Amino acid sequence: MIRWRKGEVVRIRREWPGAVELDVAVPEGECRALAYPPLVGRPEPGDEVLLNTTALAMGLGTGGYAMVVAVPNRLPQDPAGPGHLVKARYTPLQATVQGADEQDTPYHERLREADSLDGMPVIVADLHSALPPILCGLYADRPGLRVAYVMLDGGALPAWFSMAAARLREIGWLAGVVTVGQSFGGDLEAVTAHTGLLAARHVLEADVAIVTQGPGNLGTGTKWGFSGVSAGEAVNAAGVLLGRPVAALRVSEGDLRERHYGVSHHSLTAYGRVALTPADVPVPELPGEFGERVRDQAELLAVRHRLVSVPVDGLHEALRESPVRLSTMGRGLEEDLAYFLASAAAGRLTASLLE
Repeated sequence: MIRWRKGEVVRIRREWPGAVELDVAVPEGECRALAYPPLVGRPEPGDEVLLNTTALAMGLGTGGYAMVVAVPNRLPQDPAGPGHLVKARYTPLQATVQGADEQDTPYHERLREADSLDGMPVIVADLHSALPPILCGLYADRPGLRVAYVMLDGGALPAWFSMAAARLREIGWLAGVVTVGQSFGGDLEAVTAHTGLLAARHVLEADVAIVTQGPGNLGTGTKWGFSGVSAGEAVNAAGVLLGRPVAALRVSEGDLRERHYGVSHHSLTAYGRVALTPADVPVPELPGEFGERVRDQAELLAVRHRLVSVPVDGLHEALRESPVRLSTMGRGLEEDLAYFLASAAAGRLTASLLE
């Protein structure tokens, strides 16, 4: 289940809030490793580290690092702050965090009886890679909004893994990150998607929330065996809490697998079968036969949801100006333009709902 190695830190490659990328010497040679200082402390060149090399050995795309499990000779200080929520529960790296609605937080009174999002739009997407293009579409039409990112636990559990989220937070494109379920490391912690959305609205005072899983995606090539099923559950959460769900389609012209070409079966299953609350579904006005395919596939969702045709003029230019690198499943903007346009269209539609 786990491939263990001992290694020695050779050099620090780069770092961003919550994460440090390293080169580590192991018996097989050098490997790329990732450490989360809030969990394990900050390794320095020359330190011995204990590694989990499973993802590296498997050649995983998103998570293809050796993960630092411990720095035995440089243990971090015991946590000093309060917090009673345990995440990554009953694993060797379970972490105690403070939930936004705990009694010891300044937000407890605000959240104790909170039960409504007051009509706040909630954009739901399957993949973490949709977050930047959604923001590009949103800010192209409505700059100055307060946007919160609610990160589900279907992909990476530590929010620190996402360089994109860290950068978007730094430049003010995100008012904050809320980590829910077993995910952790956000500006705010919450137990469920429901409490995460309420924290986004009533603590971060967001105008819009975006909900996706963290980086990485678990899929088995079966109808139901993929982590993006949670997108349908997030639509339900937004509706139950009197928000306005916007269901962003996962569209691809670059992924030639039949189940993902056009509108992915992930979207058709999550929104068509799991989401019981009606949502606005932005359908990008893409050209040619491929655009017709997307529109025909989206019609399968019209039984329950409101399909909204969204022009994509100007969105390509907005995407080119993205402050973070755009990539999905290893494909960049020009390699799978339809994917990014569909995500940006969700941002554009949401901007129109706030007029």
